[in-house]
Amino acid sequence: MRMPSRVTPYKKSTLAEFPIILRELKTVDLTPVELYEKVKKKVPFEDFVEVLDCLYILDRIELLEDVEVLHYVDRVKVQ
Repeated sequence: MRMPSRVTPYKKSTLAEFPIILRELKTVDLTPVELYEKVKKKVPFEDFVEVLDCLYILDRIELLEDVEVLHYVDRVKVQ
Protein backbone atom coordinates (compact mmCIF):
# COMPACT_ATOMS: atom_id res chain seq x y z
CA MET A 1 0.00 0.00 0.00
CA ARG A 2 1.37 3.36 -1.01
CA MET A 3 0.78 5.92 1.72
CA PRO A 4 1.18 9.65 1.10
CA SER A 5 4.60 10.92 2.14
CA ARG A 6 7.28 13.35 1.07
CA VAL A 7 8.17 10.93 -1.72
CA THR A 8 4.64 9.82 -2.67
CA PRO A 9 2.11 12.58 -3.32
CA TYR A 10 -1.48 11.96 -2.24
CA LYS A 11 -2.66 11.63 -5.86
CA LYS A 12 -0.32 8.66 -6.37
CA SER A 13 -1.16 7.00 -3.06
CA THR A 14 -3.59 4.16 -2.51
CA LEU A 15 -5.78 6.47 -0.41
CA ALA A 16 -6.55 8.57 -3.49
CA GLU A 17 -8.23 5.53 -5.05
CA PHE A 18 -10.77 5.09 -2.24
CA PRO A 19 -13.23 7.69 -3.63
CA ILE A 20 -13.04 6.16 -7.12
CA ILE A 21 -14.25 2.81 -5.81
CA LEU A 22 -16.79 4.28 -3.38
CA ARG A 23 -18.30 6.51 -6.07
CA GLU A 24 -19.11 3.46 -8.19
CA LEU A 25 -20.62 1.51 -5.31
CA LYS A 26 -22.63 4.40 -3.91
CA THR A 27 -25.35 4.09 -6.54
CA VAL A 28 -25.43 0.36 -7.27
CA ASP A 29 -24.16 -2.91 -5.81
CA LEU A 30 -21.63 -4.65 -8.06
CA THR A 31 -19.73 -7.90 -8.15
CA PRO A 32 -15.97 -7.47 -7.75
CA VAL A 33 -15.51 -8.25 -11.45
CA GLU A 34 -18.11 -5.68 -12.54
CA LEU A 35 -16.55 -3.08 -10.26
CA TYR A 36 -13.08 -3.73 -11.62
CA GLU A 37 -14.33 -3.41 -15.19
CA LYS A 38 -15.68 0.05 -14.34
CA VAL A 39 -12.50 1.33 -12.63
CA LYS A 40 -9.67 -0.53 -14.37
CA LYS A 41 -8.56 2.54 -16.35
CA LYS A 42 -8.09 4.49 -13.11
CA VAL A 43 -7.09 1.79 -10.61
CA PRO A 44 -4.50 -0.90 -11.40
CA PHE A 45 -5.48 -4.43 -10.35
CA GLU A 46 -2.91 -4.74 -7.55
CA ASP A 47 -4.18 -1.47 -6.06
CA PHE A 48 -7.80 -2.51 -6.60
CA VAL A 49 -7.42 -5.50 -4.29
CA GLU A 50 -5.67 -3.40 -1.62
CA VAL A 51 -8.35 -0.72 -1.80
CA LEU A 52 -11.12 -3.29 -1.39
CA ASP A 53 -9.30 -4.78 1.61
CA CYS A 54 -8.90 -1.37 3.23
CA LEU A 55 -12.47 -0.27 2.58
CA TYR A 56 -13.77 -3.55 4.00
CA ILE A 57 -11.64 -3.21 7.13
CA LEU A 58 -12.80 0.40 7.54
CA ASP A 59 -16.41 -0.83 7.23
CA ARG A 60 -17.12 1.36 4.19
CA ILE A 61 -18.08 -1.62 2.00
CA GLU A 62 -19.46 -5.05 2.73
CA LEU A 63 -19.82 -8.26 0.78
CA LEU A 64 -23.39 -9.44 0.51
CA GLU A 65 -22.61 -13.13 0.33
CA ASP A 66 -26.08 -14.33 -0.64
CA VAL A 67 -25.94 -12.36 -3.92
CA GLU A 68 -22.12 -12.08 -4.14
CA VAL A 69 -21.97 -8.30 -4.58
CA LEU A 70 -20.10 -5.48 -2.93
CA HIS A 71 -22.29 -2.96 -1.15
CA TYR A 72 -21.54 0.63 -0.11
CA VAL A 73 -22.05 1.10 3.64
CA ASP A 74 -23.66 4.44 4.37
CA ARG A 75 -22.93 5.35 7.98
CA VAL A 76 -25.25 7.85 9.61
CA LYS A 77 -24.07 9.33 12.89
CA VAL A 78 -26.37 8.45 15.74
CA GLN A 79 -26.35 10.83 18.68
